[in-house]
Amino acid sequence: MHPSEMVMNPKQVFLSVLIFGVAGLLLFMYLQVWIEEQHTGWRSVNYLQPVPRIMTREKIQEHNTNQNPKYHMPEDPKKRETLLLNSERSTRVLTENSHSQRKGQALGETTESPTIKLIEKQQETKTLFKKFREMNWPLDIRPLNRSLVEDNKWRRTDETQEKRRSFLQEFCKKYGEESRPQSHLFHMVSRIYVEDKHKILYCEVPKAGCSNWKRILMVLNGLAPSAYNISHDTVHYGKHLKKLDSFDLKGIYTRLNTYTKAVFVRDPMERLVSAFRDKFEHPNSYYHPVFGKAIIKKYRPNACEEALNSGSGVKFKEFVHYLLDSHRPVGMDIHWEKVSKLCYPCLINYDFVGKFETLEEDANYFLQLIGAPKELKFPNFKDRHSSDERTNTQVVRQYLKDLTRTERQLIYDFYYLDYLMFNYTTPFL
Repeated sequence: MHPSEMVMNPKQVFLSVLIFGVAGLLLFMYLQVWIEEQHTGWRSVNYLQPVPRIMTREKIQEHNTNQNPKYHMPEDPKKRETLLLNSERSTRVLTENSHSQRKGQALGETTESPTIKLIEKQQETKTLFKKFREMNWPLDIRPLNRSLVEDNKWRRTDETQEKRRSFLQEFCKKYGEESRPQSHLFHMVSRIYVEDKHKILYCEVPKAGCSNWKRILMVLNGLAPSAYNISHDTVHYGKHLKKLDSFDLKGIYTRLNTYTKAVFVRDPMERLVSAFRDKFEHPNSYYHPVFGKAIIKKYRPNACEEALNSGSGVKFKEFVHYLLDSHRPVGMDIHWEKVSKLCYPCLINYDFVGKFETLEEDANYFLQLIGAPKELKFPNFKDRHSSDERTNTQVVRQYLKDLTRTERQLIYDFYYLDYLMFNYTTPFL
């Protein structure tokens, strides 16, 4: 064939481009649906997103001068929709609803047209948004059910509990509307554990007694006869407990509205030091190679090859530099993440606010409130490194003395919201 005969005329070029364009569009739509189905178990974890608010120090300090409070939830239903679902990823909710049906479905078994599937998803999205408009969000605080408390020895504990709940609620009413985040619903509840028998929702805050709380939940679930014979690995890696984000939307809303919601917190500076001691001062096959190596490489001048290769021996000052760096070489971790970004206490109104400083007393009172077996008591043993002194105020001061005053102040600023929300005293700086 002569080369001149191989040249396509403009009409043929146009038709070819059109056909390839349509084919590419259909392929893109098909792959989009397939990717969603393959990732139904995925959770949104965006640690860089500010939660729960971005507020200036001056604005928050008004809390102590009793300025006029602001309502913490927009009246416009559309704003509630934006709050509850990230509009760019609303299909995540839809796939979660039918996760059990699609779990075993292979790519070759898909018979519906991708276009039809997308249209159906849009219709389902409209239905979900209608439900969101009817949803009273955030949930109102509910009075504790004291009918199962048998004696009067808990009166002081109960009074303290009411003060904590009221303080947090008033704080959120004043400042809850400031720079409201667009948090994905399933991420918001991803740290909440579910115990259906006693209707409990427990938000996990690492280094605030969470290991022993998981043991208690396992006993309440009938998974173990005692909290004292459950190993650390079974608690954290056994996957025996259900999380709230494993349910569909109806299951999540039903439990948020009817279950007793609890969160246990700890002084932020003390929690930070406790996390550092646990993860970096003892052999650790995850935190040393993943966090330690990156921290030493960036924040230790002239680091030796052994330290760079192992990631062991991170100093507290280096760890603090990593924490405060807006360009961290490795992401955040739940063990030193802010409580405001783990449990969303201004969006999920917790019925019970316990503190590590009064952990046994608070926990055992909570067990009375939910009608736990009388013989079940909160364990007081140290989960790991039992020979080490517990992290307390005196231990924290020993670590802080190696920092400059500016560094100590910056740590406080980093956890400023947690300090205020849970009414913790300003630390020694």
